[in-house]
Amino acid sequence: MSKSTPGSSSGAPDRSQRRSYSDEFRRDVVRLITDEGYSIPAAAKACGASEQTARNWYGRIAPAPEPAGDDATVEELRAEVARLRKQLKRAELERAILEKATARRRRFDCPVGAFAKGAL
Repeated sequence: MSKSTPGSSSGAPDRSQRRSYSDEFRRDVVRLITDEGYSIPAAAKACGASEQTARNWYGRIAPAPEPAGDDATVEELRAEVARLRKQLKRAELERAILEKATARRRRFDCPVGAFAKGAL
């Protein structure tokens, strides 16, 4: 039994065969999501792009949502709170990752025994 190599017969495109999309095409896909009310998977399918690609474009191109005003409905306020909680959770996770990376870097940059010898 022979093993197939990635991209040979599985139907998945090889990394060297990636499709490139124009900026206008990317904006059009995001416009389908933001203005026309398409879901990200539906917009990706309609345009022939992968769902993850459409999600990446949406994250980069879509305008930030407007904050709820004084006359916002309860549903709008709940949606904003949910969005802000998700944004906060992501920021906290990114901060924790950066703190760990910084701590590791400090640990590896510091020469062994430098504190004991009084060099620092």
